[in-house]
Amino acid sequence: MNVENARRVLQRDRHPHLFRPLTLRSVTVKNRIMMSPMCQYSAEDGLPNEWHSHHLAARAVGGAGIVCVEATHVEPRGRITKHCLGLWNDEQRDRLAAIARFVASQGAVPGIQLAHAGRKGSVTRPWEGTQPLAPGDGAWEVIAPSPLPYADGFALPREMNGEMIESVLASFRHAAQRALDAGFQYLELHGGHGYLLHEFLSPLTNQRGDRYGGTRENRMRFLLETVSAVRTVWPQELPLSVRLSVTDWIDGGFTIDDAVALASTLKASGEVDLIDASSGGLDPRQRIPVHPGYQVPFAERIRREAGIATAAVGLIAAPEAAEEIIANGRADLVVLGRMLLNDPYWPLHAAKALRAEGVAWPAQYERANIY
Repeated sequence: MNVENARRVLQRDRHPHLFRPLTLRSVTVKNRIMMSPMCQYSAEDGLPNEWHSHHLAARAVGGAGIVCVEATHVEPRGRITKHCLGLWNDEQRDRLAAIARFVASQGAVPGIQLAHAGRKGSVTRPWEGTQPLAPGDGAWEVIAPSPLPYADGFALPREMNGEMIESVLASFRHAAQRALDAGFQYLELHGGHGYLLHEFLSPLTNQRGDRYGGTRENRMRFLLETVSAVRTVWPQELPLSVRLSVTDWIDGGFTIDDAVALASTLKASGEVDLIDASSGGLDPRQRIPVHPGYQVPFAERIRREAGIATAAVGLIAAPEAAEEIIANGRADLVVLGRMLLNDPYWPLHAAKALRAEGVAWPAQYERANIY
């Protein structure tokens, strides 16, 4: 079904698939729209502030089914910039708890993404050029599976030994416990975009000769151990997802075949419920053929071949396009980034465009539900 056919069908169907609930373990999401975890680079000492509160609150009020907090780093050296969120102490937990409570009060599922930047850390913010921090400007040592810098001029990362691997696994576990204590109901691990978990997966960045490198199975080990570490504290009744870059867009890198194999293993483990299918970010040499919906086939293939729920992300703009993805079983969620930055109320506007019945507006805004 193409978009035009979907539009004709919607003239008859007042219950579009995009606005049907999705149940993941004990959590029921009111629709199939998730706000992408998008870094705001606006924290101090890893602490969220009023910017984060208002930014996330607006998307909850705007009708997203899952509102996911941006990449939240499990230890200070795991940050991308000095201004990234963290969840390595209780003060961070308590501030995030206030955000989770408000999101839930609006009928959205509060989610959070846990991350570690690996070799891509210790840089300036994007609007400052994403350049390595100078030693006098608070730079810190970055770590990675192998001592390979991200690009020319970037810091040489320290190769992780067994003790460092165990330390990072513990940091993910402690952060997951704090996320639970803060009231989050949906947890995502960032295994893409060139950050630490992805660095272990790709042969371009993982050149280890031990049990964490070499074969596909060995390169998957660190991510699988991270999932298991998190599941020791993250309850079985709550969903856990993994964001993957399912291709590096470079010869010799991580591929969609690797991603299907990994997703199948995660499905078989019984620990992961959904794959958030993105791509790229590992190497600046990548060449990505960007166009609307360009990553949807990745989510579709993983869903079909690994038998696990997926989220489609990447330049999904029109409500009819989002409806087509869900209606045709290509993915179980659509994850919106730029569209929700542009319009926090995209879900409410999409419901009107798709003629969806029974989509509630906040009572305070109901007078506007006539246009």
